[in-house]
Amino acid sequence: MFDKEYRIVRPNDNTIRWIHGLGRLELDGYGNPQKILGTVQDVTDHKNIDQKLRIAATAFESQEGIIITDANGTILQVNKAFCNITGYIPEEVIGNNPRILQSGRQDAHFYKLMWSSILNKGFWEGEVWNKRKNGEIYPEHLMITAVKNAKEVTTNYVGTITDITLSREAADEIRHLAYYDLLTRLPNRRLLQDRLKQALVASARSGRQGALLFLDLDDFKTLNDTLGHGIGDMLLEQVAQRLESCVREGDTVARLGGDEFVVMLENLSDKAPEAARQLEIIAQKILSNLNQPYSIAQHRCHSTTSIGATLFNALDQDYEILLKQADIAMYQAKKMGRNRLCFFDQSMQDTVNAHALLESDLRKALDTHQLLLYFQIQVDQSNRPLGAETLIRWMHPDQGLIYPSDFIPLAEESGLIFAIGEWVLDEACSQINRWQHDELTQNLILSVNVSAKQFRQSDFADRVETALERHAIRPSQIKLELTESMLLENIESVIATMTRLKKLGVLFSLDDFGTGYSSLQYLKRLPIDELKIDQSFVHDISTDTNSMAIIGAIIAIAHSLNLDVIAEGVETEKQLEQLLKKGCVHYQGFLFSKPVPIGQYEALLRHR
Repeated sequence: MFDKEYRIVRPNDNTIRWIHGLGRLELDGYGNPQKILGTVQDVTDHKNIDQKLRIAATAFESQEGIIITDANGTILQVNKAFCNITGYIPEEVIGNNPRILQSGRQDAHFYKLMWSSILNKGFWEGEVWNKRKNGEIYPEHLMITAVKNAKEVTTNYVGTITDITLSREAADEIRHLAYYDLLTRLPNRRLLQDRLKQALVASARSGRQGALLFLDLDDFKTLNDTLGHGIGDMLLEQVAQRLESCVREGDTVARLGGDEFVVMLENLSDKAPEAARQLEIIAQKILSNLNQPYSIAQHRCHSTTSIGATLFNALDQDYEILLKQADIAMYQAKKMGRNRLCFFDQSMQDTVNAHALLESDLRKALDTHQLLLYFQIQVDQSNRPLGAETLIRWMHPDQGLIYPSDFIPLAEESGLIFAIGEWVLDEACSQINRWQHDELTQNLILSVNVSAKQFRQSDFADRVETALERHAIRPSQIKLELTESMLLENIESVIATMTRLKKLGVLFSLDDFGTGYSSLQYLKRLPIDELKIDQSFVHDISTDTNSMAIIGAIIAIAHSLNLDVIAEGVETEKQLEQLLKKGCVHYQGFLFSKPVPIGQYEALLRHR
């Protein structure tokens, strides 16, 4: 017997054919071969099919994941690589739909476009985020091909999957190296330039100012030379961390190289002087933070910085020009003694200088008795005096009389508001004490304005109580005026403080009512005695029906809650008449008197 496969070359076309021979040899009586009986078959086509199947099987078990579904999307077969990528074994996915791999990161519109391509073009290729069996979401490159029969009817879909997690991570790392500083992980010059271009566009659109701050550490080279570059690098890392803690969300801190950093501020005020003040507050915070000691290894290091600043708000400003302006200003800061801020624009620098000088003078004003209390009389419908609102003034030795609008914001920024607020309260209590033995003044009530920061002091109620006891006055002769803005934060704490003082007998007035929060749900919980109608409504009462309606509503609310109501800014008899018709019987304004010093106020009382 023989059973062999062999190749032949056909003489007519020289093609190679595979032949399968099967037969047996017949012998005669002496054992000699007589003939061969058998068959031969051309098996070339079968051999080719087998080879293709072996190639297909090898390809199916490649490094790429392969998933085969029927025309309805039911999974028929997956390869080993698919299992390695997804974490599923074949039995867990065969019979299911590939939707079990979806991560949720692509929406319905994404898949609609994918299947539109598959149905119209026969394939789709792209990147998707899928989910492994363990829940991990990963990126993959996916190619889906429709398999069709001889009649062009789709019978299967074949998906080829490549896990691109590592390549994505590598690409992200390359991008990070391209746009971020390797030591501090801060944005580098290239990313700063890109963000500044976007900031210029946003600034031009919104009209709001932005700013560049150029920072250079003072004497960094000396530290590097004495303690070594390793310590210097660690100092730079800590500087980067401190800078990031000083800026707002949305601002950018970048390192240009060496000991040079840039801070980009966005969404400052649309008015340059105010933007300069906002910039200064952040710059002073940076100077203060970077001036604190650094603990590096076994070393305790000190470092300061010089800051140059420039404002921007237009598309036609160039990145390099802005950076150069801030750089020039930084060198000016070094010339002026280091550890300071300097503006490129001289007018802005003048504003900052004036701001700093005014703050210095304000600190002196507290100690040298330059602050004064003025009094604006409050009366009832019979023109009888009820008391007065105390209003602070600053008699500057060089500039003369300065109104609160020009220095109270500065006091708020610098923290001087606490000392100033306490001085005003103490002066008001002292004045009430001096009036106690005069029948004309012994029952007058003084209103004292309280800032939000002052009121939120944890010991504010203690301070008020101490002032009342020190001057031995009735608490009901002090009325604290609060603004609606105080109700925006920690309302429960506000109510608790008010309630404690209310138990002592202190009165409360809600100032500028109707211009701010005006939440009735809180109003009925607040232990207040009076609503104060803002002068903006009073001013327009004769010409604006809306103002008239608002005033009427405020008066109605006050009466329904058993509260007094007083109108400020009353300047004309007509305004007074209309307020009285609405039911408002307490008034304050230039019609009765402007704010005056105590001597003029007492004279006004005696000549009524």
